[in-house]
Amino acid sequence: MIRFSSSVTNLRSSEIRDLMSLANKPDMILFSGGMPDNDLFPLREVDTIYQELTDTEKKIAMQYGPTHGIPQLLASLSEYLKEKGLPVEENRLLITTGSLQAINILAHAFIDPGDTIFVENPCFIGAISAFRSYQASIVSIPLTADGLNLIELRKKLDEMEKAPKFVYLTPNFHNPAGTLYTRETKLGLIELLKNKNIPLIEDDAYSDLYFHEEDKLHLQTIKSINPEGIDVCYTGSFSKILGPGLRLGWMLVPEEIYKKCELIKQSIDACSPSFTQMVAHKFLQNNVVTDYLNYIRPEYKHRAEIMTQLLKTTLPKGCNFTPPRGGFYIWIELPEQIDATAVLKRAIEKGVVFVSGKTFDPDGTRNNYIRLSFCNTSEEKIRKGIPLVVDSIRAEMELSHLPC
Repeated sequence: MIRFSSSVTNLRSSEIRDLMSLANKPDMILFSGGMPDNDLFPLREVDTIYQELTDTEKKIAMQYGPTHGIPQLLASLSEYLKEKGLPVEENRLLITTGSLQAINILAHAFIDPGDTIFVENPCFIGAISAFRSYQASIVSIPLTADGLNLIELRKKLDEMEKAPKFVYLTPNFHNPAGTLYTRETKLGLIELLKNKNIPLIEDDAYSDLYFHEEDKLHLQTIKSINPEGIDVCYTGSFSKILGPGLRLGWMLVPEEIYKKCELIKQSIDACSPSFTQMVAHKFLQNNVVTDYLNYIRPEYKHRAEIMTQLLKTTLPKGCNFTPPRGGFYIWIELPEQIDATAVLKRAIEKGVVFVSGKTFDPDGTRNNYIRLSFCNTSEEKIRKGIPLVVDSIRAEMELSHLPC
């Protein structure tokens, strides 16, 4: 019998991913994927970037690069992050193969088997899987409309005999909940963690995809607040602002943490792709990123507003959601008796697919939520698909004899 490692043995296929295999029909309406729309990619801009590369730049792009990233991208990304208020000069920047690799590297750096970590509930499934692979004991703290429940966080911290190895958060347009932490919550979190030797991993893939200028005060990252007494490990990604196929992310971390993370990355893949790093560098250097973000924000906002309006007018009583103010997702709370997986099965039969809540629960139990993505679906398909989702919810509520 093959003897796998305990970390691999503990991994399980997601129930939802298994269901998704049933949904690969060409006419299926997809509210499931947290990915940009293929039709919105900056194809002409990328063509121009490549065509204007010098022979020297193309040779750099085709070659292995330094583990921490090619110098050109490190320089242009540093400037981009400085403009966002991040303390680049006081930290070290490491280019990673997607932001999930950054999360994996940080997990590798901090977690010994059995170590306790704190995460939000719900939580990004990629992070949950990464932390489980290192055999962490995951303690979840519920989200509120304003961000992490600080009362529960304080309670959990007081109950712990040994401090958690780190706290992992997605404060800006959370995946899956879409939550934007208020500035007050961020400051309160800082006060709770200050001088407790508990690093904070701040996952920030969506903050550039805001819909309202007035939210900028709350969009300030914890890393850019630059609090004393906390090691903040900031991760970001080109996946949502350029294209996930580039497989490029980054971490901005204190020097001591950086040294360990660079060694870990070196052992994983030596370096991230130089070719896509060069493309990303030019995307930033030529300020194409600004024009592109100004183009896609209104488009995603429009799709979000259409989905929001349809849900407001058709969802049965007892179903609740907060209209998104950025990002990619709408998180719907169903009546407690309703099993979102049963709703999903009905929806798949009708030709539409989404993700049910248990996928994002670190405890794998609570399943009366669904995540709808509006980012990868046209207005026409949103208008066609949302009634099918609502019909599936109604059918389950009727089966449970709930008023709808």
